[in-house]
Amino acid sequence: MLLFNYAPMYGIVLAFKDFNILKGIMNSPWVGTKHFDKLFSDPYFLTVTWNTLKISLLRLLFGFPVPIVLALLLNEVRLKLFKRTIQTVIYLPHFISWVIIAGILKVLLTTDNGFVNQVVGSFGYEPIPFLTSNAYFVPMLVISDILKEAGWGTIIYLAALAGIDPEQYEAAMIDGANRYHRLRYITLPGITVAISIMLILSLSGILNAGFDQIFNLYNPLVYASADIIDTYVYRIGLLEGKYSLATALGLFKSVIALILIVIANKVAKMLGGTGIW
Repeated sequence: MLLFNYAPMYGIVLAFKDFNILKGIMNSPWVGTKHFDKLFSDPYFLTVTWNTLKISLLRLLFGFPVPIVLALLLNEVRLKLFKRTIQTVIYLPHFISWVIIAGILKVLLTTDNGFVNQVVGSFGYEPIPFLTSNAYFVPMLVISDILKEAGWGTIIYLAALAGIDPEQYEAAMIDGANRYHRLRYITLPGITVAISIMLILSLSGILNAGFDQIFNLYNPLVYASADIIDTYVYRIGLLEGKYSLATALGLFKSVIALILIVIANKVAKMLGGTGIW
């Protein structure tokens, strides 16, 4: 924790210095908020910020409920062998890197000889530019992220479901409650705390739109809709050598994330839920 999370925080000072690699961090001159002024006056900064928020919110809107639904469905399966088999199958994509998945997606979705477009072409339609069109690229990101991570996300909710007292279900069945009633009045309230905490954590990472996924899939043709803060930081920091500007952008992102997690935690408590602290 100290080595990887706290020690690197010293590098934040780069955001307030005109860093020269020959002079080092200590001897580089202070420039105050020069880099922040440059960022906020750059129209492209607004573009990458909007792209980051857009992709993250779409992931949250469509991706957050999927693990909950999967966990509820798995909880209703009574055949243990079938249940464990399904769990294993939906967990596996999480352990495959985005480098490999990006390669698979490119084989499937390219307009020239991609398997999906071959099927589309067999029905007499034009190939769909999933990887080169701004209209299709973001939905493809959201769907592929759900397919990769939704199964792994069910672990938290299955653990919460396992903590519900079985006697509650037995009592409800004696009182005449059907499966829907038990789901609504016992199962869902039983995992509300887990849902609340996971939602807060998801909101805190709203500016993390998935660097690994996008970096391995995007190209200049879709920069307008898919270039996010992290990929922009990579380009201006590592490729262009503008370390101070990249640090300023990264610090801006971290401050916004901190504000969001504090607000989300407060709102969760106001609505009667459970916060992280």
